[in-house]
Amino acid sequence: MYKQPQTSWFAEHKLVLIAIAIFLIALAFGAWGAWQVFSPSSGDPRAQLVRLNRENANLQDEAEQLQQRVATLTRSDQISRDANRDLQGAIADRDEEIAGLRADVAFYERLVGATAQRHGLSVHALKVQAQNGPAWHFTGTLTQNLNRGAVSEGVLTLSLEGTRDGKLQKLAWTDLRQQPNAPGVVYSFKYFQQVEGDFFLPPGLTPVKVTVRLQPRSGAPIEESFTWADALRGQSVAE
Repeated sequence: MYKQPQTSWFAEHKLVLIAIAIFLIALAFGAWGAWQVFSPSSGDPRAQLVRLNRENANLQDEAEQLQQRVATLTRSDQISRDANRDLQGAIADRDEEIAGLRADVAFYERLVGATAQRHGLSVHALKVQAQNGPAWHFTGTLTQNLNRGAVSEGVLTLSLEGTRDGKLQKLAWTDLRQQPNAPGVVYSFKYFQQVEGDFFLPPGLTPVKVTVRLQPRSGAPIEESFTWADALRGQSVAE
C-alpha cells in the first residue's frame, strides 16, 4: 500500500510563521520609531527645552537663596556697624565724663587740699553758650580759700568788648541785659560756686573779650577778663 509522505509541522505552518515574523519585525520597527520620536534624547529639541527649563528653575532658586543670604549678611553688618558706633559714642562719653571728674578732683584738691595755695575771691572759669537768637547763657565759677569757713557774698556782672562795622564797641551789663537798671547776679559761698545767667548780643557784633566783675559786700571789686574763644571753651584762668 502506498503511504503519503508525512510533512513536518514547520512545513505545514510555514506561511503562518513567516507572517508572524513579518508582524514582529514591523512591530519592532514601529516601537523603535516611537522611541526615537518621544524619548528624551540629547538631540531632541523638546527634551533640551525641558532640561533648560529645569536648569533655569534651579538657577533661580539658587539666586533667590543667594539674595536672601546677601540681605541677611547686609543686615547683620549694619547691625554690627550701628552697635560699634553706639559703643564708640558711649566710650567717648565715658572718657569725657572721666576727664571732667578728674578735672573736678584736681580743682577741689587745689582749692581745699592740705597743700592748696591760699587765694582770695576770684573767678576761676567762665563758659558761654549760645541760646536761641541773640541770647547767650554764661556760667561763672567763683572760688576762694583764703578765709576758710568765711562766706563770700556779693554781686556778679559782665561787660563785653567786640567789633561791629570795623569799630570797637564796649557793652556794659545793662547793655548785655537790655535793661536800664538790670541787677547783677547774687553769689554767696564758702569755697566755690557756679553762678549762671543770660545776656544778649546785638546783631552784627563780633565778641572779642568778656570781663567778669565781682562786687563783694565789703571790699574792692574784682575783675577777671577772658578772651571770647576761651569763654566758648569754658577754659579756666589756670589753664
